[in-house]
Amino acid sequence: MRILLTRRLIVLIDIMLPVLDSNNAVDQQYLDYLDALTQAGFAGDIETQYASRVAMATDNSIYQKLPQAIVYPKHIDDLTLIGQVVSGFASVAFSARGGGTGTNGQSLTDGIVVDVSRHMNQILEINAAEQWVKVQAGVVKDALNDALRPFGYFFAPDLSTSNRATIGGMISTDASGQGSLVYGKTSDHILGLISVMANGDVLTTQPTAISDCLEHVQSSYQAIAQQIQASCVEHRDAILAKFPRLNRFLTGYDLEHAYLPETQQFDISRLIAGSEGSLVFIAEATLNITPIAKQKTLINIKYNSFEAALRHAPKMVAANATSVETVDSTVLNLARTDIVWHSVSELIEDVPGQTLLGLNMVEYNSNDMDEMRERISALQAELDDDISTHRGGVIGYQITSDVNDIQKIYAMRKKSVGLLGKTDGTKKPIAFAEDTAVPPENLADFIMEFRALLDSHQLDYGMFGHVDAGVLHVRPALDMNDPQQEVLLKTISDQVVALVAKYGGLMWGEHGKGYRSEYAPAFFGTELYAELRKIKAVFDPLNKMNPGKICTPIDSDAPLVQVTDTKRGSYDRTIPIVYKETFAPAMSCNGNGLCFNYDTTSPMCPSSKITSDRRHSPKGRAGMIREWLRLLAQQGVKVDRLESQQFASSWWSRIINTNSAVSSKDFSHEVFAVMDECLACKSCSAQCPVGVDVPDFRAKFLSIYYQRYARPVKDYLVANIELMAPYLAKMPRLVNFFTDLKLSKWLLKESIGYVDTPLLSTPTLAQLQADYTPFSMAHLAQGSTNKSNTVLIVQDPFTSFYDAQVVADFMSLAKKLGFNPILLPFNPNGKPQHVKGFLEKFAVTAQNTADFLNDIAQFDIPMVGVDASLLLVYRDEYNKTLGEQRGDFAVLAVHEWLGQHAANSIEQAVQAVPTEPTHAMQAPNRTLGLFTHCTEKTALPVSEKQWQHLFAQFNVNMDIVAVGCCGMAGTYGHEASHLANSQGIYALSWEQAIAKYADTDRLVTGYSCRSQVDRMAKVKPKHPLQVMNQLI
Repeated sequence: MRILLTRRLIVLIDIMLPVLDSNNAVDQQYLDYLDALTQAGFAGDIETQYASRVAMATDNSIYQKLPQAIVYPKHIDDLTLIGQVVSGFASVAFSARGGGTGTNGQSLTDGIVVDVSRHMNQILEINAAEQWVKVQAGVVKDALNDALRPFGYFFAPDLSTSNRATIGGMISTDASGQGSLVYGKTSDHILGLISVMANGDVLTTQPTAISDCLEHVQSSYQAIAQQIQASCVEHRDAILAKFPRLNRFLTGYDLEHAYLPETQQFDISRLIAGSEGSLVFIAEATLNITPIAKQKTLINIKYNSFEAALRHAPKMVAANATSVETVDSTVLNLARTDIVWHSVSELIEDVPGQTLLGLNMVEYNSNDMDEMRERISALQAELDDDISTHRGGVIGYQITSDVNDIQKIYAMRKKSVGLLGKTDGTKKPIAFAEDTAVPPENLADFIMEFRALLDSHQLDYGMFGHVDAGVLHVRPALDMNDPQQEVLLKTISDQVVALVAKYGGLMWGEHGKGYRSEYAPAFFGTELYAELRKIKAVFDPLNKMNPGKICTPIDSDAPLVQVTDTKRGSYDRTIPIVYKETFAPAMSCNGNGLCFNYDTTSPMCPSSKITSDRRHSPKGRAGMIREWLRLLAQQGVKVDRLESQQFASSWWSRIINTNSAVSSKDFSHEVFAVMDECLACKSCSAQCPVGVDVPDFRAKFLSIYYQRYARPVKDYLVANIELMAPYLAKMPRLVNFFTDLKLSKWLLKESIGYVDTPLLSTPTLAQLQADYTPFSMAHLAQGSTNKSNTVLIVQDPFTSFYDAQVVADFMSLAKKLGFNPILLPFNPNGKPQHVKGFLEKFAVTAQNTADFLNDIAQFDIPMVGVDASLLLVYRDEYNKTLGEQRGDFAVLAVHEWLGQHAANSIEQAVQAVPTEPTHAMQAPNRTLGLFTHCTEKTALPVSEKQWQHLFAQFNVNMDIVAVGCCGMAGTYGHEASHLANSQGIYALSWEQAIAKYADTDRLVTGYSCRSQVDRMAKVKPKHPLQVMNQLI
């Protein structure tokens, strides 16, 4: 037993971090099947490790189901093999998966997940002349539209999850979304499908003459056609009488539209659309595409109540609006707290003297400018009259026809889905009865009764949706860690089913059945539900395909999944509160999956983009931590706080554990592998709707993990770089000489795992700033320094010692603007320690530096840091680690200081510049490209605009270049184990973007980004401040 002294208290500890075993081995029959699949020539990836299974155990729903394995087919032949090989394995079952964005557990299974998103994601052919496109099932919806846009077309169904939802998933749930009243659902755009049945048969489907279907040479196809004849033709009257006349219709199976009486055709694709993977694997789809309207206008109509917005919406529909989207004040207020709001704040302004409680976003599209103006003018006149007469709750409106602004507003609307999970407290708005559809004329009354139902249970909730189609998303706030709240969920589900029936609607108007399949028999009725089961039987007689969803084969006694089935909360509630508090950022993940964003120009999670591995996303990493915490609690580890100090061990025991055979099976190693690939760029913390901060819980995990296992030498090298750099900088030429030797490079790579070590700056910063006023605490204390024209420069380890000219140029810029720049003594920032999980050392470093900066702050002189990613540590990690002990010092970024303290000086400098361009940068045909650090652009979302504005004052054109992560991320890109990924991430967006600008026209704010460009493009770009220094 040892005694550990902390700042809080003395704790007696005798705890060794245990080996964690999930005790969830893959069933032998599944292992045998996977072995047989490999032997048969399966070319794709097969994953059975526990971490991969955990990552696929959840989707965007409240449910959790651990699969046996995940397979990633590379092509249709792999899908065929999956079906052919399974014939000898009775208990093996499958579930197809795309983006994993389903809100009702559609793709969850305890069998094998078949994920087509990793490899089968190609756009095969675009035929603009005939207005169709052919794609593989794993293509992301927004990626498809990016490819179609240059041709003037788009794939119409628009989802809130469009940046990660796949076409295969959209077909499986017959997705719709915004504008469906005009553009329809996914099934309305399907021209043909290529699918694979459970027995391996390849099914090619499109609208086909009935006689040809019934006489088809393929026996499986013929059997399906015969069943359509029996189920859809012979029961036609019952189908038309039962199915509501709604735009959104329903999922699984579309008995009405599989038979086309006007053309006497069968369309098997209509059965597959909405079948939620219960019939086939979708491999390819041929889809019709829609011309992009030349004119687009969005009117944001504001109301004094949400009910007013609902009741006013039918007028917009009657006025032939393309779409009408509604959000309530709950959603709007959450959006106001998010990074997304800065982009729309001027487009959705408050109305003076009024409270905005509801918003209708009304879009009009047209190819005729005059027609568009006429429609908008008529609506404006009506709205103005409503406002002046206080009619209908209308309190104001704003109009925009700028396509970029319209996209920003819709981005806010899309993100609002995830933002609902950001509410305070343990009760979170969740999806389970949130895609009800009723006839639009009944919507307002339905919602009022729905709200009364939720109010009777004393629940909070958020509402938004597609009021033009009668669909509103209602998400009640429940605590799934509370067993009683889970019971209440089922009660509310039953009540909503009854309420929907009362108003002639559907429980599942948009997001599929999934675990709500238990309500299908009652909805369809005995006669038609039996026909569904017969269709299931002809496609999948052995119930291999997503069993339990929608229905089971007619002769099967297998059960349907239930709303009461196991949920994430069932596992989360076994995790002690103290664990949850320590790892709160991981526990807050609600599965929304925005981190799966395919867009390579988005800074969100570069590691998941380069690996195409869901484990390496913020959602995947949060899931790993949740499971790690659950297993830790299962081992009976009880502590007052979950910190590394609780598991302190000797270096000898760590070496033994590292080489122990018992430890080799530790789940902690799988968690570590996932965390190790994180670049700690912190984009997730700002871009995730609920603020999942992976670097935060990654550092905490590493600090605990390395109490059981030995650290690599490179971690110590990185963590101590701030201590070593000042000493190395005293003899930079000598250090650089040895660093640049081939032998040294080889030794660093092979022995430590470090590559491309940067060279120290020569001349040094000490030499470059020799002519400026030296720092003197005494002079500052005596007040002998003119505060109004002084700026204090806070050093960081990277620019000060490895890019010193940037700091020197800032001092020069400040002096030219009339300020007296004073370089503060170097104090370690601590970020390298935090990134590597040396949290105890980081706490000491942070406190020491905070104490020094607080001492300086008392002089009320602005402090500025040159590298934004380092100074943001003062605002985030220092706050989280030190709390009130952090103090209230502030360090500004360069652009912040220029805007807040040097604006007048810049104006004077601009006036002193001749009218005619005198600098090459000011040439009218020349445009600079601004590349900002991903941490900076997410934490300081207006920084790019501010730089652009600053340069505009000097008549310098500047592009804000959309790029993701550069791949360097501090020391990540210098670690040999990460080198390939680092270079690959750079190639995703930076490589092409950098090549578009001349060497001298690239402005890059981040030190690590400049280093990466220098390494990859062989020319080091300048910081924007350096170019501004040249202009003055």
